[in-house]
Amino acid sequence: MTIAEWCVFGTLMLSLLTIVSVKWAGFRSFDNARPRDPDFYDDPIRSRALGAHQNGIETFPFFAFAVLLAEYRDSPQRLIDELAALFLIVRLAYVLTYLGNRPTLRSILWSIGFAINLGIFLLPSIRGYLTS
Repeated sequence: MTIAEWCVFGTLMLSLLTIVSVKWAGFRSFDNARPRDPDFYDDPIRSRALGAHQNGIETFPFFAFAVLLAEYRDSPQRLIDELAALFLIVRLAYVLTYLGNRPTLRSILWSIGFAINLGIFLLPSIRGYLTS
């Protein structure tokens, strides 16, 4: 597996760990029979963790597809790997700013992550201009 493919896996795990961590931390008040109970997410940190988790689920398909497309279309693997690792780092920072209630920085990081993802997606289109 390539580094980029491991980053796809890491991005998926990050989105899952974001919500699992608050469920574990609130194990006494979390009812697994009612996992979507809105009362559990009344706590501000839990609410932000849910938001970060949902955003992770929303961004994952485009990232995974972009990586696979770039690899399938023979874009420079080293560049794909570097951009995918950068995306994962930005996503981690995004989650931390979401949990830390830093909305402006969070939006900036989301935009950077989207630009990185777009760059991976467009690599097949510009690979002729890149040196290997």
